[in-house]
Amino acid sequence: MSKKRLYELAKDYNVSSKAMVDIVHGLGFDVKSHSSTATDEMLQAVQNKFASKKEEVKKEIEERKKKAEARQLAEGEAIRRRQEIERRMMAELRPAVAAAAVPKKKELPREEKRPILRKKKDRRKKRKEKVVDLKAIHASFKKTMSSLDLGKKKRFHRRDERPGMAAEESEPTNIIKVTEYMTVSELAGLMGVRPAQVVAKCMEMGMMATINQRLDMDTIGTLALEFGFNIEESKQIGEEEELHDEPGTLKSRSPVVTIMGHVDHGKTSLLDYIRKSNVIAGEAGGITQHIGAYEVELSKGSITFLDTPGHQAFSAMRARGAHSTDIVVLVVAADDSVMPQTIEAIDHARAAGVPILVAINKMDLPTANPERIREALAKHNLVPEDWGGKTIMVEVSAKTGQGVDKLLEMILLQTEMMELKANPDREAHGVIIEARLDRGKGPVCTILIQKGALRVGEPFVTGTQFGRVRAMFDERGKNVELATPSTPIQILGANGVPQAGDTFMVVADEAEARDIAHKRLRLKREKDFRTLKRLTLTEVYDRIKEGQIKDLNLIIKGDVDGSVEALSDTLARIQHKEVKVNVIHRGVGAISESDVLLAAASQAIIIGFHVRPEPRAAELAQREKVDIRLYKIIYEVEADIKAALEGLLAPEIVRVNLGEAEVRQLFRVPKLGFIAGSYVRNGTIKRGAAAEVLRNGVKIGEGTITSLKRFKDDVREVNSGFECGIGIENVTDIKEGDTIRVFAEVEEARRLESGV
Repeated sequence: MSKKRLYELAKDYNVSSKAMVDIVHGLGFDVKSHSSTATDEMLQAVQNKFASKKEEVKKEIEERKKKAEARQLAEGEAIRRRQEIERRMMAELRPAVAAAAVPKKKELPREEKRPILRKKKDRRKKRKEKVVDLKAIHASFKKTMSSLDLGKKKRFHRRDERPGMAAEESEPTNIIKVTEYMTVSELAGLMGVRPAQVVAKCMEMGMMATINQRLDMDTIGTLALEFGFNIEESKQIGEEEELHDEPGTLKSRSPVVTIMGHVDHGKTSLLDYIRKSNVIAGEAGGITQHIGAYEVELSKGSITFLDTPGHQAFSAMRARGAHSTDIVVLVVAADDSVMPQTIEAIDHARAAGVPILVAINKMDLPTANPERIREALAKHNLVPEDWGGKTIMVEVSAKTGQGVDKLLEMILLQTEMMELKANPDREAHGVIIEARLDRGKGPVCTILIQKGALRVGEPFVTGTQFGRVRAMFDERGKNVELATPSTPIQILGANGVPQAGDTFMVVADEAEARDIAHKRLRLKREKDFRTLKRLTLTEVYDRIKEGQIKDLNLIIKGDVDGSVEALSDTLARIQHKEVKVNVIHRGVGAISESDVLLAAASQAIIIGFHVRPEPRAAELAQREKVDIRLYKIIYEVEADIKAALEGLLAPEIVRVNLGEAEVRQLFRVPKLGFIAGSYVRNGTIKRGAAAEVLRNGVKIGEGTITSLKRFKDDVREVNSGFECGIGIENVTDIKEGDTIRVFAEVEEARRLESGV
């Protein structure tokens, strides 16, 4: 971890500086103020503190939920028991109530002497006789039952229907769709509570927040649980209300086929034969540097091909091609074997869940051995149909055209089985295959339409960019007015260069496109700001002082975004425990003055891939002593960066033996101590060199040769086969038969692979 001030640490955790100082004091660290430097142990302790606090809050919410469920079950059981007892007692009281409701017969008095008194008595009896009230009996029964201890009584609280109020103890059954880095105010609006309540809840959790402050996904989830909501992360802005096509609107479409395989196995040559054109002639080193999308018209239909690069550096580009395709054609050379890039292509295709067809290429060569290829592919669960498997394998030759027609027939047959359909009568949706910045045309985007139809003049949004389609071209540069599903096209009109792999969608008007793009851009900036790590002078000093990791800062500029991304991923994989590559900026277009200024400020090297610096930028780079390297092939960049990193490695100290001498006799010399009369067995003994004394193979002492004599003369060195007198500093325990080994320590440049 890099060191930082406490107030900077407080900003990272969205708490006040005073609260952070109190937290650090509570963890047992002695700091003076918010400007104190946080050590690695302090950073780790604070991180563990906040992580444990967050886990405690989540556990507390879960326990509260479980208690509420248990309480409801207990209350429901008590109500059921009370109703059962009430039913039984009512069944027992019903005959008595019915009997009490029958009026009594009048009894004649025995004495008839006083008729007046008898009439008054009868009137009094009539007044006392009342009809039995069943409601009164039922109420009395309820009163008696309520006094029994049959469990907790369910309490009903009046819900406050005022806006902005929510019961904190309600179960999190409501689901709200949220996006990362939404503000406190937006989250409060989704939950139907006042923003002040969300701010107060943040303060209870130890986080100082404002109404307009953006929250990460973990904080949003914790706050939503506190207010009784579950969260569901929504899709990218603008894609939430995507319409689903009715089955009656779907029509058959062409398949999208991706060509994959190892470098130099003939992928582009095979596609070149199919298209009857020369694509490979314009590629550096014969390797596909960009993703190409091409549509081929056949007698039985059309097929869209995506030609992805086969070099190991283009892993991300190959993966993107697999996820936007229907069928993968894996090209393997018959005179070679299954290579690591071939296995990587198989993994990408399986991850995308698309069927794989194998084209065994270069069958025209005399060294072709297709059976060996089938055996190797069978080990990766690609069993050919001839062997009882499900994988279609076709033997082809991109040079002579052997088997190409059969391969196309198998592709169309596989397409019929898949029943590929799309709705062409709706707004266009697709994916960016490639994007580049052209000096005369501006941003040029290669798009694969997946559903709907795209027309010239329609507004669109892709990633954080938007615009209106000004013109459309096919892969040969011809104008196109309408693009239907499975059609690859190039469009003009975007306000910037999107990222390869971004979704493309047509919207109602340009204002809506601008609004969606701006919202996505704000979220992207917030995410980049949170992940950005600035290097201060204090940290630079600490790294130099402590001898920590050395960085090689790079700025990468390329002609297309896919190449820039692949180049960045390739260089990022070059790792070592002492040095590392740090890509501080990457972009599409020529090298500008701002790139040079950034490189000068950060001591970075500028890598230009198929681009050149602007004239003013070149002058500025020469004045600021900024190194600009221009390349056309990616693996050359990788080799040069490895060499540069090896130069940053500390040299390795290697011990080189110069010679050995055997001690045969000892002489005592006044003021010098013992001199070992020795015989040089091999090498050379030099005065001033380091030496070690070995006895039976065990070192007993080490020092510098201070005295070297040949008879009575002082000499600089003695070669093998001669006798000499050797005096070693700080070594007195020397005996006859010992071995004196003379050595030198030299520095050797280290290879990068040795520390990976």
